[in-house]
Amino acid sequence: MNGVPETTPGRRVLPGDSVAVDGRPLPARREHAYLLLHKPVGTVCTISDPQGRPTVMDLLPETARGLGLFPVGRLDYFSEGLLLLTNDGDLANRLIHPRHHVDKVYEVLVRGDVPERHLEIMRSGMRLSDGTPLLPVEASRVLTQDRRGTLLRLVLRQGVNRQIRRMCDDLGLTILRLTRVAEGGLSLGTLKAAETRVLEPAEVRALRKSVGLPEKA
Repeated sequence: MNGVPETTPGRRVLPGDSVAVDGRPLPARREHAYLLLHKPVGTVCTISDPQGRPTVMDLLPETARGLGLFPVGRLDYFSEGLLLLTNDGDLANRLIHPRHHVDKVYEVLVRGDVPERHLEIMRSGMRLSDGTPLLPVEASRVLTQDRRGTLLRLVLRQGVNRQIRRMCDDLGLTILRLTRVAEGGLSLGTLKAAETRVLEPAEVRALRKSVGLPEKA
């Protein structure tokens, strides 16, 4: 500790102290960072991609590089919308754990009309064609004049891989656009594709509270 062998196991490390083990300095504790990204279509939610496709990490501003950020959860290659990136492992693990059932809100544009019976099937908790059971989904139409089809608002509370696309496939619905607009109290708002913003302290507190974590000291 500070260049002197430490013999007291309970010694507190204070800001400004330097610690070394076997002569090798330990890095200082990294502060947690929280970034909201509007993931665009055509990017993958991974740190790197063996196929050489663009990743969400390529969109980070220079000020966020080197902070050890990683994406929380996934949006597939052809989907867009809200994606949280952080280096807060405790928060990330809880957000993706199915036990917490964090709400995820999507706007889904599908071709043509959507029969009410299809929405009722989603609301009742459908079973996918491969046998996977799903929790009930809040499903409603969004009033819009889009001539291409019907805009749906879907609220999911579980993390089944590609759930919305698999649901729509089973119901014979063709997805034209899929956007995540909210998650766990966070909102995409007016953030444009490929843009990012830092979470406000109040948003971080609310997000941690939603998964049972205490406020940061």
